[in-house]
Parts: sequence; C-alpha cells; structure tokens
Amino acid sequence: MPTTPTYTQHPLLLPSYPRGSHLITSDITSQLSEPLKGVRVGLLHLFLQHTSCALSLNENWDSDVRKDMSDALDKIVVEDKAGKGIYRHDAEGSDDMPAHIKSSLIGASVSIPITNGKLALGTWQGIWFLEFRDGKHRRKVLATVQGERE
Repeated sequence: MPTTPTYTQHPLLLPSYPRGSHLITSDITSQLSEPLKGVRVGLLHLFLQHTSCALSLNENWDSDVRKDMSDALDKIVVEDKAGKGIYRHDAEGSDDMPAHIKSSLIGASVSIPITNGKLALGTWQGIWFLEFRDGKHRRKVLATVQGERE
C-alpha cells in the first residue's frame, strides 16, 4: 500500500559561532532526531534565514579544509579594512558587504537525502555553517523534513 509523503518544518537555532567555517552535522542531527526517525525515504532541506552567512556540504574529517575554505573566501572577497570605499554598503562595518557576497557565492540552503531515518551523507561529507561576520550572532535555520514514513 503506497504511503502519503509527510512534510514537517522545524525552526532551529544554531549556537553562536565565531567567524569561520564550522562543522554542524551533529548540531543538526541532534535537534532533528525525532523528526528524522521513521522516515524511510525522504529529503531534509535546511534554509538559513540570514544574508551574511552560509550553509554548505563539504569535508567532515580534516579541520584544515574548513580553515583553508575561510582563508580562500577572504582572498576572493576582500574586506575594506582601510576604508578605501571598495563597497557602497558599509554602514554595518567593513565585514558586512563581503559577508553578503560570500553568502551569495556559497548559498543559504542545502538538501540532503534521508534513508531509513538517517542523513544519507557521503563518507567524508558534513554540514557546514560558514559565519562571515566578526560579531557574535545566533543564526536561525528552518528545517523541512519530507518523505515517506515507515
């Protein structure tokens, strides 16, 4: 007998992270253990409700990859620390406009398959949160769990 797909949404609040790239797979799975339970086949969609940070799927083992990613993004999108007027939008600080650009380059959402109640990530994949601002922020993620339940 075919099952009807279910859809549920869950607002999540990430801990405050400093500027940089952070592995948050365990934060996400611990907050969603109940909603994921019983999903035979489905999809988890994570949407970051902010414009100066990002979500990504990437290396989960070597923390140097996260440091290298942050360094590379800082070289690609420079910050106007000297106040030379590189960006028109600078009212919130020299890190704000570069944060918006990086957010657009990386993205505000990821989708991950769910198989038998678990995220079907690859062996070396993890969920990353990339904070592009210097100040401490509590970031909101809206998680949508969809799929066929057992």
